[in-house]
Amino acid sequence: MRKTPKGIKTRKFSWTTILLLLLFVLLAVLILIPFYSIFLASLRPSTEIMRQGIGLDIDLSIMSFDNYRHLFSGQTKYFTWFFNSIKITAVQTVLTLLVSAFVAYGFAMYDFKGKNVLFTCVLFIMMIPMEIIMLPLYQLTIKLGLMDSMWGIILPAVAGPLPIFFFRQYLSGISREFLDAARVDGCSEFGIFFRIIAPLMKPSFAAMGIFVGMNSWNSFLWPMIVLRSSEKLTLPIGLNSLITPYGNNYDVLICGAVFSVIPIILLFLIFQKQFIAGMTAGGVKG
Repeated sequence: MRKTPKGIKTRKFSWTTILLLLLFVLLAVLILIPFYSIFLASLRPSTEIMRQGIGLDIDLSIMSFDNYRHLFSGQTKYFTWFFNSIKITAVQTVLTLLVSAFVAYGFAMYDFKGKNVLFTCVLFIMMIPMEIIMLPLYQLTIKLGLMDSMWGIILPAVAGPLPIFFFRQYLSGISREFLDAARVDGCSEFGIFFRIIAPLMKPSFAAMGIFVGMNSWNSFLWPMIVLRSSEKLTLPIGLNSLITPYGNNYDVLICGAVFSVIPIILLFLIFQKQFIAGMTAGGVKG
């Protein structure tokens, strides 16, 4: 920063700053191009999409919002799938954050026998792909009677290894003196967590909430295995059902895909500051 003769502060930009700014602008444009092309395709008839594909050219003579009118007219089960996804995403995100925070709180703030071994197991589970445990998890879901229900989708993911690891790293940077002072004042262990620790974890909750919510919203393989009824399908599975050997509703499919991105974008825009703060804080402490 430097001062002008009148005392007004001005920012001095270096060539490095300018080059970085241009680089990030270029990256932003490259990232937005696919969204732009999909939006243009959602304004075209299905026949034009089949004939010309998805591109960046604009032809106002064939572009209209008829596809969106058809989508919102209720002729498809799109909004049933949409609200199913919202319900599952909301419940799964809240439960995952709560359970994972409890587990991470125990790893970070308490000393007990086998602590390092258990945490090593958490790190090991992070390296196991979902496809490896899918068959035994499917058998367990059948035995518990959770097939064709949202709990069959939610419960296997409420104690995710990545959220546990992230919260543990975040909580490791919080002094235990807060806990000792609360215990001296007569606060219970649950009171310490909800009154002291949880408010301090707001940035990490926002960061991991976006990550968990996005994964739940886009989840396809496991919900497709669990769900059977068309009224209980989530949005990714419902949109995939529009493509059949007897006809492909690409116009409705693309419109639904465009509209399905809106909740994730709004979620990130609302919590972007907490997301950045949480990711930064969670990566500092080792």
